[in-house]
Order: sequence, then C-alpha cells, then structure tokens
Amino acid sequence: MLTPASRPDVARAGGATLPSGFVDTLVDNGLTEPTAMELAPDGRIFVAEQGGALRVIKNGALLAQPFVTVTVNSDGERGLLGVTFDPNFETNGYVYVYYTATTPTIHNRVSRFTANGDVAVPGSEQIILELPTLGPPQHNGGAIHFGVDGKLYVAVGENGTGSNAQSLSTPLGKLLRINANGSIPTDNPFYGSTTGINRAIWALGLRNPFTFAVQPGTGRIFINDVGATAWEEINDGMAAANYGWPATEGYTNNPAYVSPLYAYSHGGGGSQGCAITGGTFYNPDVSQFRPDYVGDYFFADLCNGWIRRYDPQTDTAMGFATGIDMPVDLKVAPDGTLYYLSRGEGSVHAVRYLETDSDGDGCSDPQETGPDPGQGGGRDPNNFWDFFDTETENDLNSGTALNGAVSVTDVIRVVIHFGQTGNPNIPPLSDAKNFNVYHTRFDRTPLGPEPWNLGPPDGAVSVTDIVAVVEQFGHHCI
Repeated sequence: MLTPASRPDVARAGGATLPSGFVDTLVDNGLTEPTAMELAPDGRIFVAEQGGALRVIKNGALLAQPFVTVTVNSDGERGLLGVTFDPNFETNGYVYVYYTATTPTIHNRVSRFTANGDVAVPGSEQIILELPTLGPPQHNGGAIHFGVDGKLYVAVGENGTGSNAQSLSTPLGKLLRINANGSIPTDNPFYGSTTGINRAIWALGLRNPFTFAVQPGTGRIFINDVGATAWEEINDGMAAANYGWPATEGYTNNPAYVSPLYAYSHGGGGSQGCAITGGTFYNPDVSQFRPDYVGDYFFADLCNGWIRRYDPQTDTAMGFATGIDMPVDLKVAPDGTLYYLSRGEGSVHAVRYLETDSDGDGCSDPQETGPDPGQGGGRDPNNFWDFFDTETENDLNSGTALNGAVSVTDVIRVVIHFGQTGNPNIPPLSDAKNFNVYHTRFDRTPLGPEPWNLGPPDGAVSVTDIVAVVEQFGHHCI
C-alpha cells in the first residue's frame, strides 16, 4: 500500500473541512492500516486491514473480533486490498475479498467466505480466482465490485511492469470480469482470442487501478488509475477499452487508446495530488445532499488529503472536502450519507448534509423558510400554507400541487403521508378518515409564546392553527 515514506508529500491533517451545511462525524478510529471498505445491506461497515483482518463496524462501534483474518504478504502495497458483497448477500451470506496469498507462491487471490452473523463460517473459504505469481510488491490493484449485470469485476495492477498492461497474455494491468463462482463469461470481449484466465480480461492498459465504482441503476463503471509521475485518471469503463498505459498517461489524442474522462496533475495544489484512491457515485436511494450532487462522482487523493466531485453531465470537477489524513476509500449509503476511510487516522467518517439549524429544532433553515411550494416547514405560515395545500397523496410524492385552499382533507393527507407523532392530541391512523376529529384537532387557538399552548377551537382551520399544532406536537422537516 502507498505509504508516506513512498509519497513524501502526503498530508497529515486532521478532520475534513467541508462546504457549509455538511457535517463530518467520526464513526470509529480503531483500525490499523485500512485499505478498503464496503457497506453491508444491513448497515454494517466491513473494513479491510492491510495485515489481513476484515473488521466489522456495527451500530457505530468496531467489533473486537474480525469477520475473518486471512494470511497475507503485506510487503509494500500487498495485503488484504478489497471486499464486496454478493448481490444476494441477504440470502446466501457471501462475502468476497481480494488479498495477497503466500502459498504456493506470493500472488493475489479472490476468495469467497460465508457469513454467520458478524463472523465467517470456519472453513468456508472458496477460492474464486488465482492471479499470477508476483514480482515487486507494488501495483496490485485490489478493488472488487459486482456490476449490475451480476458479474464480479476485479481490478488488477500491472505489478510494476508496464508492458503487462498491454499484453493479452496476462491478467495484470487489467479490469477483469468473471462470474460469481469464478468461471469466465463467454461474452467477455477477448474470450475467443485468449485462453485460460486471460479470457477474463474486460479492459486493459491500466497501471494500478486501486479503486473503481459502479453507478447504481446505469451500471456505468468509473476506473481510478493511479499514475506514475504526472497524472491521475478517472476512466470510463467499457468492454475492450485500452487506456494506454504505459504508452500514455493522462489525456491522449491517440485513437488507439481511450482518453480519461478526467485527469489531474501531480502537485500540491487543491486540485492536484499524487494518487487517486477512492471513488463512489452519489446515487443513493434517498438523496440527502442537494440535487446538484445527484449523479456526481466523488473521488479522493491520498497525498493531498482531499475529496472532490466530478459531474459527468458538465464534464467538470470541483472541490468538496480537505484536510483528510490519507483517504483510501469512499462509499455512499442508501440514506445518502457519504463515508470515507482514512488510512492515516485508521478511521471511518460519515459526511451528512444538515445545513444550518438556527433555532435548533432539527430542521434546517432552508427547510423552514424555503420559497418554493412543498419546501416549507417550521414557522413560516406562507410555506406551511403551500405545504398543506395539496390535491392528492400523489402530489406529496412528486411535488406539491396547489388547489388554493388548506382544507381538512389536505391536512389529513399530509399527516398520513408523513406519519403520526404518537401524541394523544393527534388521532391515530385508524381515525384518519374522521374529518370531524381532524378538524377539531387542528382548529386551535395558539396561546402564549413558543412552545405553543393550544387553546379551545375557534370554529375554523387556519394556517395559524396548523402552524401551532405542528409546532406543539413535533413537525417534519420537508
């Protein structure tokens, strides 16, 4: 693994500095030389340590017992380097790892283990892929992920020999594509022109693809290739693509090669670095960040300790986080949280978007005072009017449609949609169709300063009444 000794300009700063509205939270910092991480479907975080232990962070705490510990050669950039979960993990419990095995020779291997809770079933290792015997200890690659096609993609470095990247007689310097059981798909681009393990080659011309990512939904693959002396690359993963190493590094006009989507130069600037070591798409099930982040690709640099984001739609990159001690991996959770793995700190951090909560009520200021219909909340009567003034339940899912008046029916729809508070003053869902009950509950006279003391009915449901009731009994951020 890349170390400060091999990259003398590595930053050793503390926690991340983020844009306004984002918060960095430490998850755990008890890891030793971590190299990669993966998020389990149930929320656990599995972290590979270079020395061979696959650790588990569960409910925010690092478990004392590793999931499994494999025997590795950890010289240089070797060791336990990659981890991923089977697409059917919740039923079969399969966990895949990429590591540098010590027998019968020193070589990289992909194996599968079966989970039993937080540990692997003893003796469950199934070897999926054996790579060639290694020479020098550098450029091992190591990232593994399943594509949306159900195939396992394996990133392999050229082991310090540039010519390997261009040769179809070795899997080194390639992105490989295999079946989950280790067999090779017959539709691989070089299946008919190669033999043996080389039939697994899906793309070539890579130096050290330490990380790559698969975009949820589209299946698009971005490959991070660590450069030599000048450029770091983000490559668009395509079958049979040749990215040009060692003939080219960085952007190229040579039609024989696929030029990077984005490349950045070596140096000490805020957009420069020395080793691209993390990548993930921001396409969560629930988008927590601002809409302009959706579809962007986060990537990190080990040496300068930053995270930036690349927008494939505009072909531009911009800053995001700085001051991270040797980031090596990035992941986005289904709830929209961005996780980063700090090798220098031995930690996992969570980045969330909270914006500013001036009144401390758990809702950000834009959620409380936003000018657009459907984005109101908190104490702005006009925004509350827009929020509760809805035509149908579908309008709540796709953006509020206004009919010009807040009715009891509107109130019922909104409260059902966002759930109950459990307070006896708000009827349960079983009473949701009782218009009179809801009318009575929301027809209140606010008395005194906040928190509101609710007086008797005044004969009509008004915007002030809605504000008063929701403020009294808890409101939802919109």
